[in-house]
Amino acid sequence: MKSASFLSVLFFLWLGLLIPALGQKPDTPALWEKEIRAFEKSDSLRMPAPGGIVFTGSSSIRGWRTLPGDFPEYPIILRGFGGSRIGDATYYFGRIVKKYAPKQVFLYSGDNDIASGKTAEMTYAQFKAFAKKMKEELPHAELVYLSIKPSLSRWDMYPVMQEANKKIKRYAFWHRNLKFVDVGTPMLGPDGKPRPELFIGDGLHMTPAGYVLWGQLVKPHLRK
Repeated sequence: MKSASFLSVLFFLWLGLLIPALGQKPDTPALWEKEIRAFEKSDSLRMPAPGGIVFTGSSSIRGWRTLPGDFPEYPIILRGFGGSRIGDATYYFGRIVKKYAPKQVFLYSGDNDIASGKTAEMTYAQFKAFAKKMKEELPHAELVYLSIKPSLSRWDMYPVMQEANKKIKRYAFWHRNLKFVDVGTPMLGPDGKPRPELFIGDGLHMTPAGYVLWGQLVKPHLRK
């Protein structure tokens, strides 16, 4: 009896240590169903022509509302949604990426993965799942990953974000039709911290100046 009780105590101590260590909030793709349906409603009114350039990912993409106008010579399709994570983009891949038969896909996501408690390795694994789906379902399209950006409100998380970025950059180097674009380094000032003028009051989302900078970084990678 004493032995069994001792093992029970050890189990609950281990569980108590494990749960905080995991600490991440579970992914909930269904949360974004309403936004995905809004995209589908828009498509029912005017379906983009195949061979375009899809920009998808989290709110940093959704907030780039000037993007199509910034590059009117490119057939850009904006499909960023909410505070989504990489796994959400993978979950809805058929409805927000594949259906457009794009020649390029730009993905900005991972910011919210780290903020939800995922490690760099977990975030990297989510990226690889998305890249694998791209390779299987759109083998001739190019995937361009925009690195996880530094921000004022999540500056304490940036070391983990940088670790994830390094893993993804290394992966991109060894795979065809896959690019990694560093948007983070140009967002840092001389003091090595995020430039305040690039962020709105919440310290997370970007000002027009932030998107002008992103536009300069993205333009060389857009395919005609």
